[in-house]
Amino acid sequence: MAEKIGVEDLKKKKHEFIIIDVRELDELETGKIDGSAHMPLGLVIRNANKGEINDLKEKKICTYCRNGYRGNIAADELNKKGFRAVTLDGGFDTWNIK
Repeated sequence: MAEKIGVEDLKKKKHEFIIIDVRELDELETGKIDGSAHMPLGLVIRNANKGEINDLKEKKICTYCRNGYRGNIAADELNKKGFRAVTLDGGFDTWNIK
């Protein structure tokens, strides 16, 4: 399981992270975190396995999905490949609540 970051902490430290939205394209209609990159979960895993995002290994990454499940999987898989990734606790559903 990947380390989690809370909404308030991420809002304060947003500039420190590459934020990756791992939701599917149709889910973006509900909004997204400003400045986040869209890369669905399957693509995150494939890109990490193929070494296509190795340039991000020197960065801190925060992944998120709608409620946290897929974001956790993405961060966990990235960490297994040598990245420094956390996931947004509760996902995008928590982003606009606080």
